[in-house]
Amino acid sequence: MRLENSFPPGYFSRYDESDDRNFYLYPRLTAHIDEPACGAVGQIFREELPPDGQILDLMSSYHSHIPADLPVARLVGLGLNEDELRLNQRLDEHLVHDLNLTPQLSFPDASFDGAVCTVSVQYLTRPVEVFAEVGRVLRPGAPFIVSFSNRCFPSKAVHVWVSTSDSQHMALVKQYFAKADRFTDIRGLDRSPRRWLSDPLFAVVGRRA
Repeated sequence: MRLENSFPPGYFSRYDESDDRNFYLYPRLTAHIDEPACGAVGQIFREELPPDGQILDLMSSYHSHIPADLPVARLVGLGLNEDELRLNQRLDEHLVHDLNLTPQLSFPDASFDGAVCTVSVQYLTRPVEVFAEVGRVLRPGAPFIVSFSNRCFPSKAVHVWVSTSDSQHMALVKQYFAKADRFTDIRGLDRSPRRWLSDPLFAVVGRRA
């Protein structure tokens, strides 16, 4: 049974159910959030990710948001567009991988010291399965940092996301962590820049039990 079956029917449907690989066929060279929000993400990474760790960057693109002053032993990026991943100079390795089609990750158990999913969780149609897999590949105590704003491609975001508020998004992502049954110390963060017209920035962090 799919883990998402514990949610009401239709939660993870989308306006555009066509193949995601076609939607991301051409690179989109944008950070998706503005500079102050990018800075807020980077600060969360400084606080939560272990220095010199092996980090998994899920749903990555040409920009990983990992601060230049945070040393990383190995950064592995998964995404849908080869060109975007190749242009990401922060990545040591990259893999084209559609998590909606295949939530399973091709890494051994307990192989990463941290994982991030930056402003992309709204596109996951099988989020609990993905979160469970992330938990599997993380070492005990390792953080999984899921950050999000109020921007998205609405045709590809799941129904429950586009029909709910920022506070409800945080509650929803916390449910993903809880239902994956691999995480502890699950915390929500509001790091929205206190600037007029800046993008809001929120995160949920859980640690591998």
